[in-house]
Amino acid sequence: MKKFSIIIPVYNVEDYIKDCLESVKKQTFKDYEVIVVNDGTKDQSMDIVKNYDVKVINQENQGLSGARNTGAKEAKGEYIIFLDSDDWIENNLLEEISKALEDNPDLVRFQIRKVFEKKDSIDYPEEAFDTCNGVEAFEKICKYHFVEIACSYCIKRSYYEKNHFEFAKGMIHEDFGLMPLVIIKASKVKSISTIGYNYRQRENSIMSNTNYDRIKKRVNDFLKHYTYLMTEINKTKLDGTYFRSFIANSLILKITELNDEDYKEYKKILKEEKVYDFILADTLKRKIKKVLLKISPKMVYRKK
Repeated sequence: MKKFSIIIPVYNVEDYIKDCLESVKKQTFKDYEVIVVNDGTKDQSMDIVKNYDVKVINQENQGLSGARNTGAKEAKGEYIIFLDSDDWIENNLLEEISKALEDNPDLVRFQIRKVFEKKDSIDYPEEAFDTCNGVEAFEKICKYHFVEIACSYCIKRSYYEKNHFEFAKGMIHEDFGLMPLVIIKASKVKSISTIGYNYRQRENSIMSNTNYDRIKKRVNDFLKHYTYLMTEINKTKLDGTYFRSFIANSLILKITELNDEDYKEYKKILKEEKVYDFILADTLKRKIKKVLLKISPKMVYRKK
């Protein structure tokens, strides 16, 4: 059995896929397999992929979630890593992760660098932590910039399969709809300080698309993810205090992207769903923030 299965969904990334695959090929730790899921790409991406020693799975377009799910089902490695095809990893990432696997954790978190096309990159260093349970880990992680991005985690495959984890198909913000559960349900989680993942910020990507219909879908999908996450955490006996506060805060922030009419409508929905009740208010600062959020999320999360 290989130590790692690296899952790379491919769809119209002919300008980026070579950088991605080269970064894997150059890994200093060689015990891995690469699974490329051709998600019905319409460009020449697969002509580039064929030059590399990877397993290729072809399917009709199902979106990022469907491609990741397909790759995860085909994985044979002990641990799974999701790598988006327009991003790339540092040459020593697998080696650094491997050093953290001596006690067989369910989850290892590593750090991200944002890379922009027209300006300097931004590192997001974090304080590493030793093995702890998912509840404790979530409390540590949720204070940082990136929490739910799937590509910043190495996941034990047996743990992933045992819990029947899957990304929701046909929805945006699929990471938000799954990864909080992957974190909090884990028995052993650790974080390493290695900044090993380069997260390319493409100007024409789905997440940067400012078409208002797309924005409304993002918010609507976010609400669906929130409902799912809340339902799932309520099925457990875990302490979900920080989990619920995080997903509630995330949803409240998300509705601030809407125009005034839709924003007012979603404010009513959030009030009816008692979303604000889950915001932590255990310090004076948090109490004040909670009051202000109930009045006006846009006032609290005003864009700079």
